[in-house]
Amino acid sequence: MTAALRLDRVSYRYPGTATPALRDISLAVAPGEFVVLAGGSGSGKSTLLRAASALVPHFHGGEFTGRLEVGGLDTRAHEPADIAAVAGTLFQDPETQVVMGTVRAELAFPLENRGLAAAAVARGVEEAALALGIAPLLERSTHELSGGELQRVALGAALVGRPRVALLDEPTSQLDPVAGDELLGVLRRLNEEWGTAVILAEHRLERCLSAADRVIALRDGAVACDAHPRGFLDWAAEHQPELQTPGARMFSLAGLHPLPVSVKDARRALAAARLDVDIRGQRAPDDAGGSPQHAQAVSRWRRSRAGRVEPALAFSSVWLELKGSRTVLRGVDLEIAPGERVALMGRNGAGKSTLLKVAAGLLTPTRGRLRGGRVALLLQSPGDYALRDRVGDELPAAVLAAAGLAARADRHPRDLSGGERQRLALAIVLHGKRPAVVCLDEPTRGMDRGDKGALGVLLAELAGAGSAVIVATHDAEFVAAFAQRTVLLGDGRPVADAPTADVLAGGWYFATQTARILGGAALLPEDGAALLRRETRGEAGDRALSARADG
Repeated sequence: MTAALRLDRVSYRYPGTATPALRDISLAVAPGEFVVLAGGSGSGKSTLLRAASALVPHFHGGEFTGRLEVGGLDTRAHEPADIAAVAGTLFQDPETQVVMGTVRAELAFPLENRGLAAAAVARGVEEAALALGIAPLLERSTHELSGGELQRVALGAALVGRPRVALLDEPTSQLDPVAGDELLGVLRRLNEEWGTAVILAEHRLERCLSAADRVIALRDGAVACDAHPRGFLDWAAEHQPELQTPGARMFSLAGLHPLPVSVKDARRALAAARLDVDIRGQRAPDDAGGSPQHAQAVSRWRRSRAGRVEPALAFSSVWLELKGSRTVLRGVDLEIAPGERVALMGRNGAGKSTLLKVAAGLLTPTRGRLRGGRVALLLQSPGDYALRDRVGDELPAAVLAAAGLAARADRHPRDLSGGERQRLALAIVLHGKRPAVVCLDEPTRGMDRGDKGALGVLLAELAGAGSAVIVATHDAEFVAAFAQRTVLLGDGRPVADAPTADVLAGGWYFATQTARILGGAALLPEDGAALLRRETRGEAGDRALSARADG
């Protein structure tokens, strides 16, 4: 049987670089196999997918050795257009992949290119739209879509032709939790019912690990681990802990085994060990949020609300109504204090990106008033911020070094990984005079846990220096670690505005994996592990007392 993807001693070096991006990789993916690519930023995941789609080396240039076949087609002999007939591809920047004016035309384009009859094209468009939940968007202009909506449309165009292989680079990075779950459901159906091989690169492994047959971890361009999901978690615990899912990290820190692949696995293991720490419905109404950290966060938040200092940014009854009777923002009243760290969450299309664009003056409200100081804004397309052909020409060497990009100075910005492009764009936005407000739209897209930690430290430093920081994101893990306050948008207006622990602790979707496992008793793996260790000691003490009583 022909492999869906086969690499035989593949190595690759980008133009003008001394270090290979891929090193002597040999592997095969069988038809119908679901493979997750793991690894830190710059480990080679995106490059491997670019090679599988023949963009490496046909578009990027550079030095390529070895042999790579996709669906039986050798990428040395076939251009990307040829490979597209057997492989559907979605990269980290869907805004560069959407080429048609409307969503319907974008979904129809791949089918029309294959010469299908009009009826088959129409059926394929409807099926793809239903599967990905974008049927209400079919007549919308692609220029009006949110980042998450655009990502689903680009994915629909990649999958509409039922390819033999799906090559996906962080396909859930801009999706809300529900849309992310729906996407994985679609990929499972493609994989199980159509036999499509799925090769998915992802940093937020908690979203996709339970769907995988196999996990391939890359490090420095080489394969470091190739195992089933539980075997991968065991390997990561010993060799690369930053790749662990939050649930697995919590179990590791608590000394519990086996490591869970999913929330269901974790809850079943805790129940079997009689570690009942689920406190849903038992939280006191005020400061008893399950940890001293939560009580401190509530106290800080209340002080910030009571202080009534001049806000760094204030929305007063702000509306934004677009042509076609579409209302994006509806009477928004919101104040952000200097030095405050705020997360902006909500489903795709709720108005998060629009709110940030209004704050930065890129969009003008149709009603209401906005006041505040200078706003620095990083949008969802970091590639738009790099204007030169060489990373080292974008910023001074010291600034690049602080962003962890000194080793990439000779690269073209388009050759960076998604996380590296994010770091470069953020450094460009923040270079110069300190702004009153820093607004970031999905800044953790393409970032590994180490990069997210560094970003959190940087943003905390900005806040400590007096800048208000607002982050629009679907990344609940980052929100729990970074934000003092979380604003949840629904239909263009805030529907919740409270300390982060109050918003994230008890949710189904807007919650961390730790909170879902422990029913809201803790948000982060470290806090959850401490709680489990206390429960374990308590259970052991109870057994000892019982044994003495029996004696």
